[in-house]
Amino acid sequence: MKPETLRRPHKEYRDIMKSKAFGCIVLSAALLLTPALVQAESDITIEEIVEEVDLDAVSYGDAVWSFPVALEDMRPDFVVLANKHYKLDPDFVCEPLRTIKSMKLNKDGTRKSGDMYLATSGQKLNEICADALAALSDAARAEGHKLFMKSGYRSWQTQNTMYYNRLKRNNGKDDGWVSQPGSSDHQTGLGCDVVPRAWKDRSMNGKMGKEPECIWMAEHCHEYGFIIRYPADKEEVTEINYEPWHLRYVGVPAATYIMENGLCLEEFTYQLQEAIQAFLDAGGDPALVQEYIQTPSEE
Repeated sequence: MKPETLRRPHKEYRDIMKSKAFGCIVLSAALLLTPALVQAESDITIEEIVEEVDLDAVSYGDAVWSFPVALEDMRPDFVVLANKHYKLDPDFVCEPLRTIKSMKLNKDGTRKSGDMYLATSGQKLNEICADALAALSDAARAEGHKLFMKSGYRSWQTQNTMYYNRLKRNNGKDDGWVSQPGSSDHQTGLGCDVVPRAWKDRSMNGKMGKEPECIWMAEHCHEYGFIIRYPADKEEVTEINYEPWHLRYVGVPAATYIMENGLCLEEFTYQLQEAIQAFLDAGGDPALVQEYIQTPSEE
């Protein structure tokens, strides 16, 4: 995707806006133009007028939404940030959840059923995320990559137990490998650990990023709505070590913007919150953006 395209709303929304713009133009032409004028020769066509409609910024009343991803192209619960500064409530989960099943193949290699080529038994994900992961897994398999899902949704209580067990084993030191309760991306139901099949029983570390499967995921995951949640060059921002296996579903428009601009979810969130404030300062309707607002947790 070219940089100038990223400044425009998502294609499906642009098509809707063009349809509306076209309808308004036709109605105006019917009301304002006399038959003689309509029949007059002109170098300007209706199609050319439609192409001149400015769709780079969508207006809601008198306020303009100028963020690169349109509100209509995001779901608040899909772009929610979870980290030690923006903690989730203990009861937060992006429902409905679905248990991930290992993939069964037909004789010709096509998927008969299931979501992943292989998955740890009992793991769950938000159902839309699960469908997207199945599509990503199919595409990877078509390229010769077999993926294994090791971990998906974790409740606040499960993360709490994991975090304090890690501290006990590490003399009370938080080494960045296990998130604090409420700050785990896994609690969203949209975060998952996906590794090359050959690594399913191996300890995960940054070296995995050199594996063909992880390189493929980094290059293509946004096409299915995922991002690499903890990139190698963003450790100071995420405060989490590089995890080439950790995918996070945010939806295709947001994922494309994040991955093609070299962002992490924290940076995307900061930009989004600035855009929301600018929108509100311009007189935008708070009801349109209320569910997207995130504020830092009280320490």
